[in-house]
Amino acid sequence: MNKVALFSALFFSVCGLSDLRLEIKKGTIDPINIAIYEINNKSNISKTIGDVLRGDLIRTGEFKIIDGVEIVQLFDEKSVFNFKGWKMLNLDYVVIPEIDFPDNSSVNLRYRVFDVVLEKEIRASKIFGLRSNLRQIGHFASDGIFESILGFPGVASTKIMYVNYSNFDDEETYKLFISDSDGFNRKLLLQSPYPIISPAWSPDSKEVAYVSFETGKASVYIQNVSTGRRNLVLKKNTQVSSPSWSPNGKFLAITIHEGGNPEIYILKLKDKSLTRLTNHYSIDTEANWSAKGNKIMFTSSRSGTPQLYEINLRSIGKNPKRITYEGDYNARGSYLPDGNGYVFVHRSSEGNFHIALKYRRESFARILTEARLDESPSVSPNGSMIVYAVSEDGINKLSILNINGAQFDLPSSEGMVREPAWSGLVR
Repeated sequence: MNKVALFSALFFSVCGLSDLRLEIKKGTIDPINIAIYEINNKSNISKTIGDVLRGDLIRTGEFKIIDGVEIVQLFDEKSVFNFKGWKMLNLDYVVIPEIDFPDNSSVNLRYRVFDVVLEKEIRASKIFGLRSNLRQIGHFASDGIFESILGFPGVASTKIMYVNYSNFDDEETYKLFISDSDGFNRKLLLQSPYPIISPAWSPDSKEVAYVSFETGKASVYIQNVSTGRRNLVLKKNTQVSSPSWSPNGKFLAITIHEGGNPEIYILKLKDKSLTRLTNHYSIDTEANWSAKGNKIMFTSSRSGTPQLYEINLRSIGKNPKRITYEGDYNARGSYLPDGNGYVFVHRSSEGNFHIALKYRRESFARILTEARLDESPSVSPNGSMIVYAVSEDGINKLSILNINGAQFDLPSSEGMVREPAWSGLVR
């Protein structure tokens, strides 16, 4: 195996993702107490949307759902919302959803959010959707509730992409899937007998890039999520890997195996022109673009062991700056959306692989996970959560970690999943 393929293979995870069920592993120390009144129409449709709302809010790690609030009347004797009664239940916020059906195919969801402490309504929204898309209606509502309380967008309506690997009777199959952020509504993008690695979303989440070995070497493809149309981005007689989209969607940072040595390049998608960023005898790979588009972080062995380096694109030509020093293995970096830090894979002194977080204002890295094999971190577009792959006690799963400490597992019993990637916000 060549150096690029070998280096990429180091970051494969070994987890499955199918028939997902949410398992709460650890919650925040001081969650927000929130109540969701039963939807007025007690149908299967209402139950589905209500279950999605609850599951989404729990999965953020920020909320504790308080049940039994129906014992408190919505209005007091003066027909005013009963803030006093809600306070007696130690509630912080209350959500009142309502549903109606304008026709046989449509659903209207209205919901109101009340701040119990301030005794005021903070949001009143309407969502119009189809009965065939109930879960997405619930996701959009939970994102609105999340934003009204915490002040920044929720990510329940976003997507997660991953590679599923199976081997039956010595027949290997690789499948590229996307699903909702809770694991439902899985969609197959590509199936191949050849390895698929390094999936990445375009900024608008309408396209994905990935590496396929179907030509006998690593090559980068771009595929439209809706139509399935795919194209080879660069015809080269050498390995091309590790795509990362620029924030404006006009460029890809890629690794090209030039003269037996992996280097970072920027590919302009419109005319296929290339700009070389690194020039070193070491392995340079796994580029990741900052949200502002002014920096690129990448993994390099130029210090003797895999470490993270950073290039300021406004100063091309200057030597990349090393940004990790903790231990002898730090790789697969991803920026936080606000640019104040980055997450990465860190190998401990015991030889275990963990997900770590480093804020730029701090001189140390925070180890976020505890299993022996945690890999492939991808940050949610609002910066509050990380999805990563983990193998622990013979169980393969994806795990979602809130940066504030809450953790939720999505176990599976089928196949092996590799390299989850979180989409952008859905508008």
